[in-house]
Amino acid sequence: MTENNEIPLLLKAARGEVVDRPPVWMMRQAGRYMKVYRDLRQKYPGFRERSENPDIAIEISLQPWRAFQPDGVIMFSDILTPLPGIGIDFDIVESKGPLFENPIRTQEQIDNLHPLNPEKSLPFIKTILNTLRAEVGNQSTVLGFVGAPWTLAAYAIEGKSSKNYSIIKGMAFSESAMLHQLLSKLADAIAVYVRYQIDCGAQVVQLFDSWAGQLSPQDYETFALPYQQQVVRQVKETHPDTPLILYISGSAGVLERMGQSGVDIVSVDWTVDMAEARARLGKDMKVQGNIDPGVLFGTQEFIRDRIVDTVRKAGNSGHILNLGHGVLVGTPEDNVRCFFETSKQVNQLL
Repeated sequence: MTENNEIPLLLKAARGEVVDRPPVWMMRQAGRYMKVYRDLRQKYPGFRERSENPDIAIEISLQPWRAFQPDGVIMFSDILTPLPGIGIDFDIVESKGPLFENPIRTQEQIDNLHPLNPEKSLPFIKTILNTLRAEVGNQSTVLGFVGAPWTLAAYAIEGKSSKNYSIIKGMAFSESAMLHQLLSKLADAIAVYVRYQIDCGAQVVQLFDSWAGQLSPQDYETFALPYQQQVVRQVKETHPDTPLILYISGSAGVLERMGQSGVDIVSVDWTVDMAEARARLGKDMKVQGNIDPGVLFGTQEFIRDRIVDTVRKAGNSGHILNLGHGVLVGTPEDNVRCFFETSKQVNQLL
């Protein structure tokens, strides 16, 4: 563990402090594009085994940190991880994604859900986050993450990944009272889980409402935003100083509404120009993003140009450099290295 007592760069930026350069990390920076991860996956083929066994999850979380020294180290986990702890079990099948044997479709199922006790159902999270903090010291910021209520409800109701979200939207538009009960229960559980992650060592926590971009703006205001606010409100009551980030895929149509969630930072995807995103969110909202992950398949010169362009548009404060979504499978590791190295030298290129 480093003896350096300085506050890590990403945490400073997330708190709104002046920093020398924008900090940088990548969503899904630990994972399948890395050979060391693929080798480990051969040995431990089950995703939940990899993410819920502390020793394995810690090793995977640290793989990109050792390789590229990003400013943020995010624990290797899944947004669905807390669901069994409230009574919603699932499995993750390689190349198919999550599968729920008993999707949530009835009032009785919702009534049978119970509050989250993370000490009991998620003890591995404590080990993972404690160890990551000890390993990286103050050289990097340890990030936790959770799924937001609409997205977790969508998985639990659809029973798997979906292309049209017809089952949850059917419930939203015909049995809305039942869905609102589920969303509220999920929000309470997620707030408990965020607080637990912070207590275990997470210095910044990102909320993924990945599927909320599939909602119309008016439905976002009804079924996503209030429950994001419920989570943020409960977390800020006990942990007011921990920065929270909100990410939604395909968020161009609800960007301003994301800013109403109460989070400290909005993570912007690549469908919005960064200069326009800053203008739409207002000068007081910090931003993260928003480089197209496909850029990492380009030449290293192109990668450098796009980083410079994004940093220039984001301005000189309140910006964490990231992709607009996770690193794609098949991304060349040398291009990921170029992304991080360029980002750290970006002031010399501006």
